[in-house]
Formats: sequence, structure tokens, C-alpha cells
Amino acid sequence: MSAYNIINFGAKPDGRTDSAKAFLRAWAAACSSKTPASIYVPSGKFLVSQALFSGPCNNAAMKITIDGTILAPSGYSFMTDWVTFKYVQGLSISGGVLDGRGQAFWACKMAGKNCPQGASVITLRIGQSKNVRISGMSLLNSEMFHMVIFGSNGVTLQGMNIIAPENSPNTDGIHIQKSSGVTIQSSSMRTGDDCISLGSGSTNIWMERITCGPGHGISIGSLGGGTTEEEGVQNITVRNAVITGTQNGVRIKTWGKPNNGFVRDVKFEHVTMRNVQNPIVVDQNYCPGNVNCPNQHSGIKISKVSYTDVKGTSATPVAVKFDCSATNPCNGMRLQDIKLTYQNKPAMSYCRNVKGSVSGLVVPQSCF
Repeated sequence: MSAYNIINFGAKPDGRTDSAKAFLRAWAAACSSKTPASIYVPSGKFLVSQALFSGPCNNAAMKITIDGTILAPSGYSFMTDWVTFKYVQGLSISGGVLDGRGQAFWACKMAGKNCPQGASVITLRIGQSKNVRISGMSLLNSEMFHMVIFGSNGVTLQGMNIIAPENSPNTDGIHIQKSSGVTIQSSSMRTGDDCISLGSGSTNIWMERITCGPGHGISIGSLGGGTTEEEGVQNITVRNAVITGTQNGVRIKTWGKPNNGFVRDVKFEHVTMRNVQNPIVVDQNYCPGNVNCPNQHSGIKISKVSYTDVKGTSATPVAVKFDCSATNPCNGMRLQDIKLTYQNKPAMSYCRNVKGSVSGLVVPQSCF
């Protein structure tokens, strides 16, 4: 295997010298290799202004090992993506820290100022790629989303550690859209927004041994806010998750407006809630500020969603809330062994426009 150390391409581990060109030169050498190739990022702090690692490459067995910390520029940025891998196949990345240094941008947003257009950077994007594996990586303090997987197939994330302050706005952990065959395992997210969010076109997604909180929980949506023709979300599994101190636990959210999309074949299994405000929630009447959607109904069709062995504590009296569309009721919703309490008493449920079945449900009001 050909090996390329970024130091040999001019990178400086001093945290001050922009090493973006050195990273890209190392990538170009590895990508052009006709045999399996590796890139090594040693210990130290490497400032990288912006980097697009683009394929396709001459080999489908690229490996990047990171022992150091990669730093984004401080202050505001005027880009939308910081580190991007695009059109690559057979890539594995292990270790390392990517620090987005989003503090200045958050302060601007929280102060209600007119923040620079084009700011709000995504720390790590995987786009239009196949068979990508990332393990043991930490993503810190992104200006906005920490990681986006878009238009890709066969992406595995393992041992991810994603951290931003609870009050940092829109700092989702991992967002998936128009992608299939994505697996997230043994990972922890503590951010200011959704730990994991799934957009339109997310299919065959497996999430296992997830630790989430604080933030907004694990969310499908929001869906149906743009064009009326939207790709559906299906075959989603969340298993063995612990969600602590979040606004929502497991949520499905759609705009209250016409749409041809759908959500189906979703499983939430063996989930522990710890002081979560809305442990189980489906909201099909999302219409912030009552703009563009008053008196309309969600066209997203939600069906075959199951919740099995969801237990723990709710921070509010209503732990299960299904507020579904009047024109497209939630269908085939299944709850089994739900044991959620509020102040040491069984929590309550609220349901509108929903059809399904329950068994072993410990709430004084049954949804169905």
C-alpha cells in the first residue's frame, strides 16, 4: 500500500499555518495511485481553511488515519462546507478530531444580528459517494450541522463522538438525505439540535447503540416543506438508544401542507428516555409562524411505525403524542411495552387522527 504523510506535503502542525493545500496534495497523490493508498495525519493541530477531497480515484481502497486535530478558521466563514468528500468509493477514515470552532457564529445568531450571508458551515460532508466507513472520529463545535450524508450509498459510522454546547443553534449531529444503506453504531451526540435527523430520500438506515442528549433527539423530518414531490423515507431502525434531557425523544415531523411523500416501515426498539420533554412524538401539523400553511393538512403518509420497549421518564405529563394529518391519518402505528412515567406516575398520551394497536402500554389514556 502506498503511504502519504501530510507533513511531507508541507502541512504544519502548529495550529496557525493553513495546511489545506498540503492536505489536497496528499489526497491527489493517493487518489491517483492505482494500488490501495493511505494518508496519515500525525499528532498536532492543523489549520485547514477549506478542503474538497474529490474523486473518482484510481483505486477503491483509500484509507485516512488521523492522530491529530484539524481546525477550522476562527471567526465567521463564508462557505457552506468545510471538509467534503465527494464522488469517492471505498474510503475509510479512522480517528482524529475536527473542530469547527463555531463559537463566533453562534454568538452572532444568538444576539439576533445580521450574520454574514453564506456563513453557517457544515463541518463534514459525504456527498455522492459509495462504501465509506468512518470510525473513532470526534466532531466538535460546528457552526451548523456537524455531518451531512447526501446522495450516498453504503456509509458506516462507528464510534463517532459529536459535541457542541446545548445552546448552540442548529448544530445537528448527523443529517442524512437522499441516501441509502447508512449505518450508525456505538456513537454519542451532545449538540444544540437533533442528534440524528433524516431528510427526504433516506432509506435503509440502521442506528444502534446511540447515546443522545442534550439537544432535540432523533428525528425524521421535517418533511414536506418544499416541493410537493418529495422522496419518501422508509426502512428505518433505531435500536438500543439512550436519550437524555432532550426536547424530543424519537420524533416524526411533517409540514402541514400538501405533499406526495411518505414515511413507512420505521422501528424504534429498546429506547431509554431520561427526563425527555416529548419522548414519543409525531407532529404532522408543523407550521412555524403560521406562514404558508395555515388551515392546510399534511400530505405526507405515515404508516407502519412501531415502538417497542420504550421506557424511562418524561419531563412533561404527556409522553406519547400523535398529532396526525386530518386528510392522511397515521396508519398502522404499533406500540408495545411502553413504560414512561412523569413524576413517578404513569405518563399520559394524546392522539389525533391515528390508527393502530397497543399492548403492554403503561399510560392511563390509550391512543387507540
